[in-house]
Amino acid sequence: MAKYLVETYYTCTFKVNHYLDDINETELKNLEKRDDGKFEVLDVKLDNRKTKSLDPNNNKVIETKKIDVVSENSKVNGENKDNIIATVSKNLDRPGKRFGMPDRRKGYIQKATIGNHKVYLHTGEYEDGKIGEIFIDTSKEGELVKALMNNFAIAVSLGLQYGVPLDEFINAYVGTKFEPSGKVHGNDRILSASSILDYIFRELAISYQNREDLAHTPAIGGNDSSSIDEQSTEDQNQLLKMVKDITSKEGELVKALMNNFAIA
Repeated sequence: MAKYLVETYYTCTFKVNHYLDDINETELKNLEKRDDGKFEVLDVKLDNRKTKSLDPNNNKVIETKKIDVVSENSKVNGENKDNIIATVSKNLDRPGKRFGMPDRRKGYIQKATIGNHKVYLHTGEYEDGKIGEIFIDTSKEGELVKALMNNFAIAVSLGLQYGVPLDEFINAYVGTKFEPSGKVHGNDRILSASSILDYIFRELAISYQNREDLAHTPAIGGNDSSSIDEQSTEDQNQLLKMVKDITSKEGELVKALMNNFAIA
């Protein structure tokens, strides 16, 4: 029968590798639940060892010894510390990775009329609800304008997928002025716009950033219709009267789109 118990304490450093088809917040949150990770032990340290007597009459710890053992991996890591820091810094300087959109995605289509021009805004969302792409369709415009709007939307979409915050686009394009502009019909939150881009990014700011300061009417949700008084209706009518309905000037629109496309 054994007379002594020897307890040895170790500290182990390891990593788990997961191979993913896509990177998004949902995938990262679910990593802890997955059991297909590949484990790799990086370092093992022998920290402490205790020797105890199994004699009931003598249960004191006979020996407690602190052991400092540095593994070969630790030595290598220490020697290569400067190289690791340099490699990490180099990787940080590289362009960001593109987070592609899922094959099946949600979003919405908003139809509105600015002046006499119909504008269709299509959005695409990641699984967590964040916007990742936009498409813009217009009517009564020439092929050049349509092509510029389509490519402008592609440029914005690429920016979003590479990590450019939506706020950056909102700050850049809300308030831009070029034709067509004027009253907005079909959107109950925006009554007027100084340009197509002003309208587009007001809509995105309201829908995805809760920017109520860019809306012309209060949000409708959970309030009974009887709570909307005559004063609110009068304020909306005054806003509508203050805006002019200006017809389209394609030359000015092309020039403005070229300038804003360069900004994007």
